[in-house]
Amino acid sequence: MREVAVVGIGMHKWGELWGMSIRDMFTIAARNAMDDAGVNNIDSMYIGCMSGGLFAGQEHLASLMADYLGVLPAAAARVESACASAGLAVRQGWMEVASGISDVVLVGGVEKMTDITGEEATFALSTAADTEYEGYNGVTFPGLYAMMARSHMHKYGTTLEQLSHVSVKNHANGALNPEAQYPFPVSLETVMNSTMVAEPLRLLHCSPITDGAAAVILCPVEIAKKEFKDHPLVVITGSGHATDTLALHSRDDFTTIKSATIAAQKAYRMAGVGPEDIDFAEVHDCFTIAEIMVTESIGFFEAGQGGPAAENGITSREGAKPINTSGGLKSKGHPVGATGAAQIIEITRQLRGEAGKRQLDNPRRGLAQNMGGSGGSSLVHILEVK
Repeated sequence: MREVAVVGIGMHKWGELWGMSIRDMFTIAARNAMDDAGVNNIDSMYIGCMSGGLFAGQEHLASLMADYLGVLPAAAARVESACASAGLAVRQGWMEVASGISDVVLVGGVEKMTDITGEEATFALSTAADTEYEGYNGVTFPGLYAMMARSHMHKYGTTLEQLSHVSVKNHANGALNPEAQYPFPVSLETVMNSTMVAEPLRLLHCSPITDGAAAVILCPVEIAKKEFKDHPLVVITGSGHATDTLALHSRDDFTTIKSATIAAQKAYRMAGVGPEDIDFAEVHDCFTIAEIMVTESIGFFEAGQGGPAAENGITSREGAKPINTSGGLKSKGHPVGATGAAQIIEITRQLRGEAGKRQLDNPRRGLAQNMGGSGGSSLVHILEVK
C-alpha cells in the first residue's frame, strides 16, 4: 500500500450564497485545490454530497461536476454518508491512491442548502436520521442532540456553561478565518441567552445552514516528493471508518459516539500513534455537545471530562489540545456534504504553517473527525507533516 500525500487544498468563503449554484461552488473549490497543487488534470474524483436532490434539485453530480470542472473523461463518483459524505469521499480517494489504481485524485464535497425554506431544510436534514421511527415521531436533529446533551449532563454533571464555552471558543477561532460563515466572536452571556431551540440547546449551541464546497488533491508520497515541492509534505498516515445504529434509541448509551471511537482506534492503529500524540484536531461540532462527546469518544479526555476541558481552556488555540481552530462547524459553517473535506484543509493548513492569525505553534500531527447524523457513521483521518 502506497503512502498518500495531500498536495492541494481549495475552498471559498462559505455562507448564504444566493448568487452561486451548486456547480459554481464545487468548481471554484476544486479549481482552487488544483491551482494550489499546480495540476491541470486528475485521474478521478469523489464528491461528497448528502442531499443534492432535496436541497438543490440536482442528482447525478459526478457527471455534472466533472463536466463543469473541465476534467472529462476522468472517472467521477458521488459519495453519500449524510454529514460525513466528504469525509468518506476523502477515504475513498485515499484508498484509490494507496492501492495504486490512480495517481492524482480530487476529493471533496458540496452542499447548497439555502435555496429552500427552513422547513424544507429541516426535512432534508432529518433524512439523515431514522425516518420511519425518529422522523415519524417528529424528532429533528436539535431534538436528538438535546437528548444526548441531557443524558450527558445527567450522567457526568456537564453544565450549560460548558456547552456554551465550546461555542465561545469556536467563534473566537472562526473570527480569524476569512472563509468562515460567521467570523465574529460571541460572549458566554450571549450564547447562554440565545433563543431556545431544543432544551437545553440554544441557537448558539447549533451549527448553521450553509452553502459551500471544499476540495483536496491526493497523490502518492513518492510522486509528491518529486513533483509537488511548493508546500511542506503532508501525509495521511491513518484512516478509520465505522458505523453505528442509525436510530439513537437503538444504542446502549446516549453519552458516547461509538462509531467515532472505533474509527479513531483504526486510524490510531494504522498511524502507529495514540490520542496523546495528536497535537490538534478538527471534530464534528454540529452541536456543542457533539464536540464534547467526540473529544471523549476519540480518547482525548476521559468520559465526562470534555466539558471541563472546554471550560478550562484546554481545547483553545493556546491550550494543550486545540480543537476546531478553523471555527468548526459552529462558526465556519456546515454545508453538510462538504464539511469533512474542509476539516482536512484546516489540518493541512496548520501543518504547512499557512493558517494565518489562527496558526498554532509548530504542529506536527493533526486529526480530523467527521460524522453523519447522530453518529451513525464516522470517519477519522490522521495527518502528519514530514
